[in-house]
Amino acid sequence: MAVEREVKLPFPSVAAARAAIAGIGAAPLHTRRLQQDALLDTDERQLRAARSALRLRREGHESRVTFKGPPEPGVMKVREELETTVGDAEVMQTVLEAVGFHVWFRYEKYREEFALPRVVIALDETPIGVFVEIEGAEADIDAVARALGRGRDDYLTDSYRALFDKYKATHGKSPADMTFASIAGA
Repeated sequence: MAVEREVKLPFPSVAAARAAIAGIGAAPLHTRRLQQDALLDTDERQLRAARSALRLRREGHESRVTFKGPPEPGVMKVREELETTVGDAEVMQTVLEAVGFHVWFRYEKYREEFALPRVVIALDETPIGVFVEIEGAEADIDAVARALGRGRDDYLTDSYRALFDKYKATHGKSPADMTFASIAGA
């Protein structure tokens, strides 16, 4: 079983996040690219009821399907994560729909990734703000967060869906999806 451990840190701008990441010597790992994600569930909301997620990600010519189990309680998000590449996202979505799943939420972000020993750092530009996501072992996440000038009080463990719900509540917006076009048009 693969386990994901991560936190998100909000940043005021892409420039501030890039400067902080560069300042701790993180090496570029993947260049900036658009990720288009779709969350799927059954009509009965089985996955949401189990606090789990099924995601289909489109990223240029590459696509992945990911299952995420329920998060464990704690200061960091820790959960089972199973992921594999798929050859054709449209066919994969059709297969998932044929067995009872449907897309219930879409979200987008521009992501670039950086590496330090034992840690991957993602810089996410989303329609609702800029976030730095740190993934690795607990001690390594804490060390990188401190190097970025942050502490455990700054950690966000919410999914982008949950952050979007909070954004809508505080900004009076009501788009169904967290895409650049839907936020700009709201």
